Amino acid sequence: MTQAPSHAAIRLVDIRDVPLDVAEVVAALDDDAAGGLTLFVGRVRDHDGGQGVASLDYSAHPSALEQLHAVCAEVAEAYDVHGLVAVHRVGHLEIGDIAVIVATTASHRGVAFDASRSLIDTLKSRVPIWKHQRFADGGEEWVGLP
Repeated sequence: MTQAPSHAAIRLVDIRDVPLDVAEVVAALDDDAAGGLTLFVGRVRDHDGGQGVASLDYSAHPSALEQLHAVCAEVAEAYDVHGLVAVHRVGHLEIGDIAVIVATTASHRGVAFDASRSLIDTLKSRVPIWKHQRFADGGEEWVGLP
């Protein structure tokens, strides 16, 4: 699903149905000019809203990758970053699996932290990827549907 980057700082943007690799993300951001690299790894947790979670499935709208690219371009324009990565997983995930990785590099840590926070927060609010949780008690719930 990978598309060509729309901003020079964008190194990797993808939505995948295979396990995500932190080492791939860090390697994509290798840059001697970057003094700070921030990395956020979102994992499937064993609880939500006071209920035990057994597993979940992520689904993406056909426009999700395009929207993810747009979010990445906005963050790259808004912050003085050297590099930026956002990858999200779809399909069935078990507890502990990596669901999303975002990372940025910048000359200084503050910019990298701010850009990474903006990236994950904007991704979560705007990219049409939905979570179907299966609870330990047999219940289920969709999260993120419009």
